Amino acid sequence: MSVSTAAIDPSVCAPLPVLGQDVTVPLVTGGEVTYAALDYAASAPALQRVWDDVAAYAPYYGSVHRGAGYLSQLSTDLFENSRRTVAEFLGCRAEDQVVFTRSTTDSLNLLAAAIPADCQVFVYETEHHASLLPWRNAQVTYLNAPRTPGQAVETLERALADRDPYGPALVCVTGASNVTGELWPVRELAAAAHAHGARIVLDAAQLAPHHPVDIAELDVDWVAFSGHKLYAPFGSGVLAGRADWLRAAEPYLAGGGASRKVARRADGGVDVDWHTTAARHEAGSPNVIGVHSIASACKALTEAGFDNLVAREQELVSRVREGLAEVPEVQVLSLFGDDAPRVGVISFVVRGWNSSHFAAALSAEYGIGVRDGLFCAHPLVRTLLGSDPQDPGECGAPEAEPGELPQPSAGGTPSSLRSLNAIRVSFGAGTPDEHIDRFLRAVTELVREGARWKYRTEDGRCVPDRGEAAQV
Repeated sequence: MSVSTAAIDPSVCAPLPVLGQDVTVPLVTGGEVTYAALDYAASAPALQRVWDDVAAYAPYYGSVHRGAGYLSQLSTDLFENSRRTVAEFLGCRAEDQVVFTRSTTDSLNLLAAAIPADCQVFVYETEHHASLLPWRNAQVTYLNAPRTPGQAVETLERALADRDPYGPALVCVTGASNVTGELWPVRELAAAAHAHGARIVLDAAQLAPHHPVDIAELDVDWVAFSGHKLYAPFGSGVLAGRADWLRAAEPYLAGGGASRKVARRADGGVDVDWHTTAARHEAGSPNVIGVHSIASACKALTEAGFDNLVAREQELVSRVREGLAEVPEVQVLSLFGDDAPRVGVISFVVRGWNSSHFAAALSAEYGIGVRDGLFCAHPLVRTLLGSDPQDPGECGAPEAEPGELPQPSAGGTPSSLRSLNAIRVSFGAGTPDEHIDRFLRAVTELVREGARWKYRTEDGRCVPDRGEAAQV
């Protein structure tokens, strides 16, 4: 998968309006500043268009699939039309199903519950925990972190060649890393999987908000993503793709909506006829507003022109990477190298700083929100920081006061960084240029001049010391 900006002028695409763009936050040094939300990889701000669509629908809210009243019928139509909108956004094939879930994590756990009992699962250690951990009842092969896209394909091909060729198999891979932002060779991995009789599910949580995702073009079997990363509020997600395993599996949740007919038997038991459509795995009253918000976000991104959005984001990626490269103390984390295509997700460490301390200073002194820790991808971050992928890790600050980090040795990440976390800056369609400029200025000032405030560890987080003599 590649990112192309040919013949696209980033200047024709302004940032999309998002909620919170005028919110001000206090600084420990005094005064207030407009908040710079640079934590899109965790949860992107909702598009104003999405919020307006939800507000317009809210007075007409009603239960779906169960009511004869006008509002119920309207809500049912909206719910099912949202399913069609998402299918179109993802380029679903005619026979594919779109199942609404709570999140990417929920989607992949649903699929994990639906795979055949003897299924072998292949997953890279580089995955987010949402796609690394759900396969508890399967025979799982964890693949080592590749250092090039080609190596990723070769590693998978070798692993699949060694498997039982007669049983079902599933490959799980991210489209864009939630740590490095690097794009994975999804189409090539899908071809390798299918050549060896395996299926593949794409974790598109970080890819879908930044880059078009087409199931048919990529030739993947399933795609999973979350609304809250796609500029939509509320807890909704999507699992879209092949219907056969989903249709054959027991319902993910048992209850109303998943069942077509329930009858008592003469022996006192219950017979249930389950739906074979997406409703089979959507028991209970669905999150209609959350589903509507996902569909609205899909429409908004499509109408804005994904090519222009991608081009502008690539300009921001280049500016951030070039700006960080001018600070020798900053080391950007990468699997595939500097030339690898990536989305607006960049993680780094700063020599002389604990990452939680640095992130806290960005927030308290500059009004910039980033993420520090291991980003729910502990094995990957540990690998990138030069430690054993099996080392246990925790997010947040150490219990000791923030201290000095050792100097990296020539040629790479020092082994002494193994106990450290990283800092992640992430951005997207709603990010103003000023937020990027302020971030780069703040990084430079903090590295060269140090923090202007004292910080302490509280409940595992590095926070400003509010004592009277805190300022330094």
